[in-house]
Amino acid sequence: MEEQTFTIITESNQDTIRVGKGIGALLLEGDVVGLAGELGSGKTWLTKGIALGLGVNPKTIVTSPSFTLVNEYQGRAALFHMDVYRLGSLEELLSAGIEEVIHSGGVVVLEWADRWPEILPEHTLMVKLLILDDHRRKIIISGQHPRLFSILEKLRCLLPQTSSL
Repeated sequence: MEEQTFTIITESNQDTIRVGKGIGALLLEGDVVGLAGELGSGKTWLTKGIALGLGVNPKTIVTSPSFTLVNEYQGRAALFHMDVYRLGSLEELLSAGIEEVIHSGGVVVLEWADRWPEILPEHTLMVKLLILDDHRRKIIISGQHPRLFSILEKLRCLLPQTSSL
């Protein structure tokens, strides 16, 4: 199946959160979002928005699980926010139980997903964040699964006011 993409330019962290909120509103239990982008590109800001879109309490502080590997938040579905930046090998990743979390039935957001593509299910929504300048980010959302085509189409309708390339 051919990959489809949707590209958005955000102007601020709040704008990135808004995009994440749009994504989160469309996610269901079992969905996986793979995030890629250098340090400081906005992966955690986007995840804060996804949490809001999933109905996580707005007062909940969403932080990167760099040292804990997985943070769990409760909304209309459990959100498992994972960060595999510090894992050095596939064996380390597997022994940490990341694969079990991916298949746990909640919504999974995996930072640094591009480091371990072999563990990602085929229905992973990939989101690449690129730094354009101090405030602006280019967000490329892609997938090649029928479930993801539906999400991408709905995002096009949800986020028309955001610059789209």
